[in-house]
Amino acid sequence: MKLMRTFIPALVLVAFLAAPGLTLTAHAQTKIATVDMRKLLNGYWKTKQANAALETRKTDLRKELKDMADGLDKAQADYKQLLSQSDDPTISDVERERRKQAVSDKGKQISDSKVAYDQFSRQAEVQLQDQVQRMTSNLLVDIEAAVSTKAKLAGYTLVLNSTSDAVVYGKGDVDLTTDVLAQLNAGAPIDLNPPATASTNELTPSLGSPAGK
Repeated sequence: MKLMRTFIPALVLVAFLAAPGLTLTAHAQTKIATVDMRKLLNGYWKTKQANAALETRKTDLRKELKDMADGLDKAQADYKQLLSQSDDPTISDVERERRKQAVSDKGKQISDSKVAYDQFSRQAEVQLQDQVQRMTSNLLVDIEAAVSTKAKLAGYTLVLNSTSDAVVYGKGDVDLTTDVLAQLNAGAPIDLNPPATASTNELTPSLGSPAGK
């Protein structure tokens, strides 16, 4: 997932000091722990809340796109009717020219509407991407703060993200994911409190294709 690669660094939190004044020297013992940042992000109750807001925005944008697509369909139907009427051999030359002009005007309207539709669709996708990035960034601030608190209390000097592509400390490491997730969800509203095994709540910006396009 691109957003995870963008926002989740390989090293989540670096150089947590076990106690004030303690420095990492050849004689100091480094305590390393790991966290699953993807699991923390997906299991955090605020991610579900953010996803609900994102889906509401998607629904609104899809409705606007569908209304525009329906308008295009109607304009194209009107264009065909005008085109057929302009070929009527029983009408006068003046009326024929008037109808041909109406066909030309309707064709331009359709062309402009298609441009507007495509432009709005692209802008909607960009807006959703920006919203996902802002939401994800805000969620990660909470998560990193929780990891920092847990690591400092437990005396860890380094915490690594176990879902990144970086080498993760293995032998003797401690995974703080469950403890941090419990801390993050401690104040969750009842309707947003995830189960022990949280389902995937990844934020996705894709708008999809509205009906009628």
